[in-house]
Amino acid sequence: MYPYRLDHVSRALPFRPARADRGGVAGPSEESGPVSTVPPSEQPDEPSGDQPAISDEQWEAFLRESVEGGGAPPPKEPSARARMVARRLREEEAEAARRDDGGGRRSRWRRRPAAPQPRGPRAWTPADPPTGAARRTADGRGRGRRGLWPVLGVVLAVAVALVAVRPALLLDRLPGHRTAADDGHAAPSPLPAETALPSSAPGAAGPGTPTLAHPFRGSPAQDWADGADAIELPRAEAVAGLGEDDVALALRRTKEFLIATNLDPAVLRGGQPAKAMALLDPRQPGTLSGLRRSLSAPDRAHDPVDLVTRFDPAEVRPAGDTVKVRGHLSFSAGRAGQVKVRADYTFVYPLVRAGADDGTVARTVVRRALTMNLVDPARWKATPGKLSIERYSAYTYNNECGVHDGYAHPVFPGAGPTASPATGPTVDPYDRSRALGDRKPDECGEVTRT
Repeated sequence: MYPYRLDHVSRALPFRPARADRGGVAGPSEESGPVSTVPPSEQPDEPSGDQPAISDEQWEAFLRESVEGGGAPPPKEPSARARMVARRLREEEAEAARRDDGGGRRSRWRRRPAAPQPRGPRAWTPADPPTGAARRTADGRGRGRRGLWPVLGVVLAVAVALVAVRPALLLDRLPGHRTAADDGHAAPSPLPAETALPSSAPGAAGPGTPTLAHPFRGSPAQDWADGADAIELPRAEAVAGLGEDDVALALRRTKEFLIATNLDPAVLRGGQPAKAMALLDPRQPGTLSGLRRSLSAPDRAHDPVDLVTRFDPAEVRPAGDTVKVRGHLSFSAGRAGQVKVRADYTFVYPLVRAGADDGTVARTVVRRALTMNLVDPARWKATPGKLSIERYSAYTYNNECGVHDGYAHPVFPGAGPTASPATGPTVDPYDRSRALGDRKPDECGEVTRT
């Protein structure tokens, strides 16, 4: 079994911003009204006035019906177009007859471009149209060709769109392409974004041992989003006298803090979280000074792992560039001029031994809960755009018990813990159905999986 630690769970930092020394309380800034993005209603196209009143097909039907003895009486003012159409049909029928060697007659009609329709009074002269079967053959072939190309174009467009969205539909059929099933594990199905804590722990993941090529094999995290893309911001709304832009800034700054403390490659390799510290309000008592103290001289009471994920570069290194992340952000109104942002995220880190080429992969899982505040400097003594930490909790799974040197220390498969033994309860590090509660600090137990 692998150990886990509950590092200083639910530690609350002092957050008592004094009111600004002003004669009055500044109200929320004025916001401009929303700009409509609804496009103006489209107007129907006006008739051009240049379209012919009667189509070719209608004239040909008229001629046929007149010769067969039915249909409406001819117009009183016939057109020269009818004579041209009749002459063309007789010529094409005669040409077909000349090509016929006396066997069965086959119609190979092709519609020629219609001659420009003359303007002015229309004249009509009865003429012998082609037989009904021959005329239907000519019309059917022409219409079929005209209708086929749009259909083919639609089918091609749909195929291109499907390949663009899911390239695997095409790539999986190319010679030499290997799929996830070929490598002995199922392809992951992406999970929808989390908006609240789930109702239960995830089920058992597929079988398999993690490798450098597939470091999340056998873990529920293989279906999670990667890195910073998993930290999705909710839509900002004005609260507590702060405008929508202020709330959006608080959400964005909180995401930047999570990235800087849990996903920054340099920090993961033991570096200093300078970007994260630059986001914190220097006017909040004890925050920055306490973090600097824990980074320079870590001990049981001052361990930067409480806020920052770091690994000893002399001991381990990340197995690749991907960290799997699952969680959600939310916000609510605090006191007047204050917005609270709550973050609850689980990070899964695949690791290998430093300097070793045996390919053995261990995973450390870290779950963090943070409550950050952004306040209106016009109402409170605070640095504009800077965050203050109200409360934080940290659970680290597969981390040596009793070691407080500023780094997380994973236990690799086949090796047992080298520090204090695990005496706490057994837990599932992927169970996000319960909020991080107030447990005893430094409680250390075992995990069911990594």
